[in-house]
Amino acid sequence: MSHPNAFALAGILGWPVAQSRSPVIQNFWLQQHGIAGRYVMLPVRAAQLERALRGFAGKPPLDLSLARLPGQTIVADLIYTPPETPFLAAARERGNLTVNGLGLLLNQVRLAFEAWFGVRPDITPALLRAVAATF
Repeated sequence: MSHPNAFALAGILGWPVAQSRSPVIQNFWLQQHGIAGRYVMLPVRAAQLERALRGFAGKPPLDLSLARLPGQTIVADLIYTPPETPFLAAARERGNLTVNGLGLLLNQVRLAFEAWFGVRPDITPALLRAVAATF
């Protein structure tokens, strides 16, 4: 359940995205479950996709005030490079529990690996160490 003052924002990134049915499905579920939010299309051409997926390096941090955010709120950012964005750092400094996008990436890749190879791998401490070594 969402906090009464929260607004969820998610989207599909890629090119083309105009044909995607994800916004229709996701926005239907948001409305059906009474969750304030929007699922949007984020059209990014192939030439810019790699840059977009590298964590938006060099982009200014979100200009977002966390002052009204309750202390028990979990703050998530889909970005995992860097592992702690300025947004997450600000939330952590306020005492909020924070989560970056690495778990999302690992679980998406896990399902893709299963689809391709027929085996659902585990996310192990060894894998986490291997990934952490790339930052």
